[in-house]
Amino acid sequence: MTANGEVDQLLDFADNVIVSGKVCVLETTIAGSLPKPSWLAETHKLWPAWRAEGEALAAAKRDATILALKLQEDAGIDIVSDGEMSRQHFVHGFLENLDGIDFVNKVQMGIRNNRYEADCPAVTGPLRRRGSVHGAEARLARAHTRRRLKFTLPGPMTIVDTIADRHYGDRIAMAMAFADLLNEEARELAAIGVDVIQFDEPAFNVYLDEVADWGIAALHRAINGVASKTAVHICYGYGIQANIDWKAGLGTEWRQYERTFPALAASRIDQVSLECINSHVPVELLGLLAGKDVLVGAIDVATDRVETADEVAAAIERAMAHVPPERLFPCTNCGMAPLDRSVAYDKLKALAAGTALVRGRR
Repeated sequence: MTANGEVDQLLDFADNVIVSGKVCVLETTIAGSLPKPSWLAETHKLWPAWRAEGEALAAAKRDATILALKLQEDAGIDIVSDGEMSRQHFVHGFLENLDGIDFVNKVQMGIRNNRYEADCPAVTGPLRRRGSVHGAEARLARAHTRRRLKFTLPGPMTIVDTIADRHYGDRIAMAMAFADLLNEEARELAAIGVDVIQFDEPAFNVYLDEVADWGIAALHRAINGVASKTAVHICYGYGIQANIDWKAGLGTEWRQYERTFPALAASRIDQVSLECINSHVPVELLGLLAGKDVLVGAIDVATDRVETADEVAAAIERAMAHVPPERLFPCTNCGMAPLDRSVAYDKLKALAAGTALVRGRR
């Protein structure tokens, strides 16, 4: 049998597990974003310009969302997302429908503790949602897949690290104000039928003391009364050069998680998503998340090289030494927005194939 034939056989096995109605251990998912089609936006960019405007852009976003769901299903992903097709950026996509924010007079500022600079909007008055931010996107995605659906939102700490403050004068107060709006949005998404609501908090790997001081409290405020499963995604960032350079200076062991995992283990968050494959995270640190579902990153988003099924399986099995299989969800290290679309799709197939290998050994 050819290598491609073996992969197809493994993916068929994975689909059979889903369709048969059996309990599906090791369900695959993604961190959130996928590359946008070239007819929708610029490619290989974190802040891509749209290719259209008005109703043409709205239609293109809808088409891209449906296509993203289809490609995930075809790749064998069990818990799918909208791929963040309707958002230019994972943080600013939420901010764009809020009152109290100036997007015209942007401020160049250092984010992630000055790891890199970005042109950011500014909070200029009391924050308020103009209405549902992502409800239409969630309803579209829910209508076009029978699989479990994840939807991502930026976390409060990461939002305040990605926006200038010209109103509150207090980082924590501003974070709590954003948490209240995130809570309104998350409750709506849950009512629409979203199964997992994930809050993206890359800032949790930067401001380690603040995670326990107020970051967890802000997350609790964001998830209060939300009926869906809740997740937090913390990682070492997209595969952009600034992040690659930062990671190169972290040494042979990346131990930031050692300081944040105990607080997360004691939190009310259901799931924690993190980076594992091709990282220097000591795998035994996963044991600090006892009682939580762990979305273990088994796909490297900082390289165009596509993992083999065996490599993915090995990453999963290393994690299984510290996380019960019923609490482990093979995932990508981070979002895949900057990657080439064909590379991202091949990586999703590798994730499903490697997971199927591990399931077949059980």
